[in-house]
Amino acid sequence: MQNNDETLIRVEDLKVHFPIYRGVIRRQVGSVKAVDGVSFEIHKGETLGLVGESGCGKTTTGRAIVQLYKPTAGHIFFQDTDLVSLKEEPMRLMRQKIQMIFQDPYASLNPRMTVRDIVAEPLVAFGLETGKQIDDRVKELMHLVRLDPDFIYRFPHEFSGGQRQRIGIARALSLNPDFIVCDEPISALDVSIQAQIVNLFEDLQKELNLTYLFIAHDLSMVRHISDRVAVMYLGIIVELADRNEIYENPLHPYTKALLSAIPVPDPEHYRKNTRIIMEGDVPSPVNPPSGCRFRTRCPLADQECEKGRPEFREIKPGHFVECFKAELPTRSKEVLTEEKSL
Repeated sequence: MQNNDETLIRVEDLKVHFPIYRGVIRRQVGSVKAVDGVSFEIHKGETLGLVGESGCGKTTTGRAIVQLYKPTAGHIFFQDTDLVSLKEEPMRLMRQKIQMIFQDPYASLNPRMTVRDIVAEPLVAFGLETGKQIDDRVKELMHLVRLDPDFIYRFPHEFSGGQRQRIGIARALSLNPDFIVCDEPISALDVSIQAQIVNLFEDLQKELNLTYLFIAHDLSMVRHISDRVAVMYLGIIVELADRNEIYENPLHPYTKALLSAIPVPDPEHYRKNTRIIMEGDVPSPVNPPSGCRFRTRCPLADQECEKGRPEFREIKPGHFVECFKAELPTRSKEVLTEEKSL
């Protein structure tokens, strides 16, 4: 991991809405606001971790960046090129520099193709290698991801989950990309294998000067691999900061609740720290709450939170948060109830 002032990816007010149709004539009656106004930057050579509950829009954000989903609104800049405005062929060529590693190592590999054909497919599609050059490049990539090059004529079902994910990584690396979206690449793997894959990501980043958007659920793993961390809730980013800053000094009530749920093998830790339990369910992205998105589950919410959406502002250098009460300590529901009754 390394820090660099050069911005490689810049996302501006990204929105991805999926229409809802009903009736025989397929009339649109609404839309799922999967991503609803997200902005952030990723610097060259760094890893930005993206965390949040299931359904908050993390994967949709990643897929929109690589243009697997067409954004409803907003801009996505790779260096100085707006990917949203690119036509089909220019975007196809741009994918040599932008790749994606998918969550499920079982579903993302074609079971009818050999490893050689899977890893070589991008090379063939772009006409970069031919004949024996392809075999040599595939073997080089297999060695790069710590797999035996002699396995290139085997099929995916002959490999374990961790090995399949390494094959997916090799395929993503085949075109020498600058930026890779890692969509929960370790969540489907055994815990004993997860650390190996994360270490591989770090080694590849140092060796090839890669830039990652690392989407994950495991907050402890995100802290290990990321330079900065962005927290998503219901289609928006509620907090963004350096990894140590956000773990040691979280400002948004949702971030505090997430971090309080991280298991720590220390009984003294549990005696000193109170677990923050969020009440209620995540609202529907079809009809999100007015004002602050988190107000229906927030112990600090009041009338101000209903009136308008908070500004995503910089509280301190490099630490951004979208909350009216960001400077206040998180208090429990019981404490607030007692205060209101006085």
